[in-house]
Amino acid sequence: MSRDLAPLFDPVSVAVVGASDDPAKYGHAIASQALRAPHRRPIHLVNRRGGTVLGQAAATSLTAIGEPVGLVVVSVPAAVYEETVEEALACGASAIVAVTAGFAETGADGLARQRAVAERVRAAGAVLVGPNCLGIADNTTELYLASDAFDLGGVALLSQSGNLALELQLSFAPHGLGFSRFVSLGNQSDVTLVDLVEDCARHEATQAIAVYAEDFGDGRAFAAAAAAAGKAVVLLSAGRGSAAARSAASHTGALTTSSDIVAAACRDAGVELVRTPREMTAVLAAVVGSRRARGRRVAVFTDGGGHGVVAADAAEAAGFDVPELGAQVQNRLAAHLWGPSALGNPVDLAGMGEQDPMSYANVVRTLLDADEVDAVLMTGYFGGYSADSGGLGGAQGSLGAAELAAADSIARAVRASPKPVVAQSMYPDAPSCQTMQAAGIPVFAAIEDAARALQAVVVMVGDVAGGAAAIDPLPEPAAPMTDTGYYATRALLAEAGVRFPASAEICDEDALRSFARGTSGPFVLKALHLLHKSDAGGVALNLADEEALVAAYRETHARLTASSYSVEEMADLGGGVELIVGVNRDPRFGPIAMVGLGGVFTEVLGDVAFALAPVSAARAEAMLRGLRCAALLDGVRGRPAVDVAAAAKAIEQITGVAAAHHDIAEFEVNPLLALPSGTLALDARAVPLVPLSPSEQALSEQALPEH
Repeated sequence: MSRDLAPLFDPVSVAVVGASDDPAKYGHAIASQALRAPHRRPIHLVNRRGGTVLGQAAATSLTAIGEPVGLVVVSVPAAVYEETVEEALACGASAIVAVTAGFAETGADGLARQRAVAERVRAAGAVLVGPNCLGIADNTTELYLASDAFDLGGVALLSQSGNLALELQLSFAPHGLGFSRFVSLGNQSDVTLVDLVEDCARHEATQAIAVYAEDFGDGRAFAAAAAAAGKAVVLLSAGRGSAAARSAASHTGALTTSSDIVAAACRDAGVELVRTPREMTAVLAAVVGSRRARGRRVAVFTDGGGHGVVAADAAEAAGFDVPELGAQVQNRLAAHLWGPSALGNPVDLAGMGEQDPMSYANVVRTLLDADEVDAVLMTGYFGGYSADSGGLGGAQGSLGAAELAAADSIARAVRASPKPVVAQSMYPDAPSCQTMQAAGIPVFAAIEDAARALQAVVVMVGDVAGGAAAIDPLPEPAAPMTDTGYYATRALLAEAGVRFPASAEICDEDALRSFARGTSGPFVLKALHLLHKSDAGGVALNLADEEALVAAYRETHARLTASSYSVEEMADLGGGVELIVGVNRDPRFGPIAMVGLGGVFTEVLGDVAFALAPVSAARAEAMLRGLRCAALLDGVRGRPAVDVAAAAKAIEQITGVAAAHHDIAEFEVNPLLALPSGTLALDARAVPLVPLSPSEQALSEQALPEH
């Protein structure tokens, strides 16, 4: 159940413990900000020496205030943290913001102290942000408890970095963006990122939620909260470049990195994942609004050929189509342009702008009215006339005034259309560009930012990933696997509906001959209980008859002396496509599915896709269709098309089993042979989850939320 954070964001009163006149202390910065709105609620400053702080009488303790307090900011040395929190609770505080540091980030002892305080706060029915945080702010309730002031706007920023908030403040300004809320996450001992996302989703003044996170705590719960938010969530995630520390016991483990996991969770949850503050700004400038593109077809509109070509390349690199416009649309454009203009796409004014600046507006309106256009990407010189570039008179000159009129006409056209327009300009600060910004048209100096912004407002029709985002709950835990051997794993998957070739586990030559006489060849022989059987030379393929099978057995056993072997019917690999289906269990996000081109070249080719497991058949088919090798599924160079629906169903079955087994670290079927009719699983592996040592467990839990 979602937590009530009203006492945190709109308290009846505020007390700052550790308030100071010393500018070097954080208690000074927060107290200064808190006093910006004394008319909204009582603001109490507490300093153990008493006297005055920032010109206001300071109480020597919370008790000395003489009345209950709603929210208490704790900015005191770590040695007196516990007693300060206890006093806050005794004085009726229902919310605490703990700036004090020196807890989970210092090791196991600090973690134990942090947990004890969080448990005490929850037992009292209060909420706590921190410790080790940099404060909070809510511009909508005039709550200013951070070291800096933030411009009012529609973005709630939940961040593990204070300086990032300051950088975003600077980059937001040209786009008219501002903050509804700012929360420094700190150690998340009580109030977590998930709690805050859920509360900001309910906050009417918040139009988009921006997150900077170095650790997610319960990553799956974050994804679920973001998917259910009903408004844009934009994530800048740090530390995604390397794999989590583990010993990879399968292809899945070797190929799955932390960046893959975060990207998969974001895609499944409908979260916009960005790499830099600049990219976050570009995305937020686009999503703080209601317009969405309903497809990939982009019309590029320019007043210079070079800008048009570069913009078209950027649009295509972002996943858009830049198709040639139809004859009817070109005829409508021609009515507003002159002979040198290009009409196909990109649409190029070719100097017409100086003849008639209103031609910009006429083209935008025509493109927005065209059924074959989903969005417009405008690029080039527009803005230069009103910016007084080249001695053309600026906003007061004839061309400048005409461009301003064109900008106003473009703004009216965009307001009347459900389709988005994004612009790049050489003069993004020009008055005409600011007119467009005010109308909700993002304007950027760089074309790559404009293309990324447009990418953020696309909803792909018919794409599973483009529908309403939702994170399915994990299935109930299955009984632990007491045997994770090859045949036990096969049996578990077969029970779920996964098909395997006929086979038998044998330990001697007599059993081998018995299987061969009851089954037609060719055969496969596998040495069991080896991690990577093919790499170790433990797999013999395409054994034509009983004698070839026996010979392979004798040679393999002489080399490997495996305790047992699997003998199986050989599938016709030439009639299908080898896939890999794996599930790797991540400590933050739970089971992560990997689907891709399988067989012995899996790691070499690396053509794989990821998703939170379990994976539905519909999602699995979308993953398969998104692979680089997807054309193989439909048949190439005389090969037949395979049964993609059956492959997707098998993926659903495999990932469902894996997601239910919390005792398994890695689950893999490689290859899963997709055939013209149905599928065959040709190998399977389950790797047990190895419990962490006490020291590893303590390290893992330092950044985990308490609930």
